[in-house]
Amino acid sequence: MPDGYRRFYLTVAVKFAIAVAFAVLWTGLALWFSLPWIVDLSRDIGAPAAWIIVALVAYLPGYVVALMAMSLILDRQPPRTVNNPTSPLTIIVAARNEESGMAETIRCIGQSDYAGDVTVILADNGSTDATAEVAVRAAAEFGVSLAVAYESRPGKSYALNTALQLVETPYVITVDADTLLHREALRRLISRLESAPAATVAVAGTVLVRNSRTNLLTRMQEWDYFLGIAAVKRMQGMYQATLVAQGAFSVYRTEQMRAIGGWPDAIGEDIVVTWKLLEQGGRVIFEPTAVAFTDAPARVVLFMRQRARWARGMFEGIRSVPPWRQRRRLAGMIAAINLLIPLLDIGYALIWLPGLVLFVFGYPAIVSAWALTVIPMTLVIYGALRHYQRRWVFGPLGLGVRRNLTGYVAFLVLYQVLCSTASIAGYAQFLAGTSRRWK
Repeated sequence: MPDGYRRFYLTVAVKFAIAVAFAVLWTGLALWFSLPWIVDLSRDIGAPAAWIIVALVAYLPGYVVALMAMSLILDRQPPRTVNNPTSPLTIIVAARNEESGMAETIRCIGQSDYAGDVTVILADNGSTDATAEVAVRAAAEFGVSLAVAYESRPGKSYALNTALQLVETPYVITVDADTLLHREALRRLISRLESAPAATVAVAGTVLVRNSRTNLLTRMQEWDYFLGIAAVKRMQGMYQATLVAQGAFSVYRTEQMRAIGGWPDAIGEDIVVTWKLLEQGGRVIFEPTAVAFTDAPARVVLFMRQRARWARGMFEGIRSVPPWRQRRRLAGMIAAINLLIPLLDIGYALIWLPGLVLFVFGYPAIVSAWALTVIPMTLVIYGALRHYQRRWVFGPLGLGVRRNLTGYVAFLVLYQVLCSTASIAGYAQFLAGTSRRWK
């Protein structure tokens, strides 16, 4: 580590304080500059409504973006002190009727460069096809040690917990049945865990879109996974409070997972289990270079259903472990940011979108030049993050960033409105207590 890095080392608490101060300053400047907009809008709809609208479409997004921007500027990923781990680990692959892609998932695990012993447990959640048979044949072909755990009760959490009972290694990794691991993914994930502070109980890997060339929807999702989700996880990981160690690809300490009772019966079981781990005082971090690839929804109805599940899962996490119950104060403050997300979704879906339509037709009352002030910082963040991903993530892994300008423009203009609309539906489902769907 360079001497300068040691000399100017800042604790994560100090970095968070700096990021919050910058975000407050940015929001204050935005408020001052936007006073003429407030005055104009007040003439049409009254002062209270004007302040609410401007807060939702400008101040609140500006604060969140500024907080993220400064956090990423201050982020310095500590070096890995363990580069070639050999600890035995277990991978749980939860699946239901996944025979079409199971062999490829097993093949990628078998071709990993991880030097330690790897055991795979297929958590078969009542499959009615040949999922287990395909997995057994693929394991034999690619030299993978495989056990099959059958669970007839519908629900991913039941399947995961049944498999957890069979785990005999100190680490357990979850991988979705449609997720393919990069050859170096396991080594880099465990390397980060064993190089992290002793209180680290989980590490989230990076999940990217594999089927991005299918249509415009998957092209937009490619940028969301590559930039949006990656930025959020980097920010949260820097504060050792990654709020979702996603089930698609993450590692957990087995002892801590058993201590909290495994995965809960919830739509967002990976969200709730992460918040429970944080509640116990554990650290959850993020490793950008531990990469896996997954298939994103290619149909709008499936995409909306997925994002509604994610939104509902966030509410389940907040209900299960409210931010103020987090043992680490910093983790609680990071978790509290999620309380702002529904307001952002309301602003995007119910105010920004109608305002954008009015703007197109020559009525810039809601969406005006003032509302667009958040865009430059967003573009700077995404530009810097794209450079970071290309140089420090894709470069060492021998990967390339594919050209996707159409998807990028659509991602900037349309994607958030689509996500927010789905999220609002998810919030409504949670509040109404409607029946849950796992797919």
